[in-house]
Amino acid sequence: MRYLPVLLMALLTACGSGESDSYVPKPKGYPRLDLPVARYKPLEPTHPYAFEYNQVARILRDTFARSEPDWIFINYPAFHASVQLTYKPVRNDVNRLRAMLEDSYKLAARHNIKAYSIEQRKIRLKSGLEASVIDLTGEVPSQVQFVTTDSTTHFLRGALYFNTATENDSLQPVIAYIRKDIMHLLNTLTWRTK
Repeated sequence: MRYLPVLLMALLTACGSGESDSYVPKPKGYPRLDLPVARYKPLEPTHPYAFEYNQVARILRDTFARSEPDWIFINYPAFHASVQLTYKPVRNDVNRLRAMLEDSYKLAARHNIKAYSIEQRKIRLKSGLEASVIDLTGEVPSQVQFVTTDSTTHFLRGALYFNTATENDSLQPVIAYIRKDIMHLLNTLTWRTK
């Protein structure tokens, strides 16, 4: 009984500290991402291009109304992401190639409204060809895009898209992971005759 006043005093002090008036909820958390080790396999030989892609991805046919036969998605189901590849034959037509390049850059430039920055770099691929890689930062629908061509026969454009409302800053680890896959794709890219 002699400890009862001490116990009551402790309870009253703990409950009446006034901290409930300044309560601040925890910010929304983001799930931890465990990114798998990248292991690559070759694309089935059904297109005028060949490359290696990550085994965690699957190849899907592009089913949009205006898609062409060699347009595909490299789909990452675990990340709700896809790299859309659009292929067009150049047909040794300089004007056709120029129009395709202009369209590609216009598509990237559409992101200017929401992009904090757009960085375009030309890189030399292991095959000796060049690619233009565009990195976009900000709340943009496509964070990485690329274009490559042999300038006479083949033209390939790619763009990374996420099918999620998650903000891009929390997607950075996945963007970096898929960007490495895109670089591997470009460095293993070869052209084929169908």
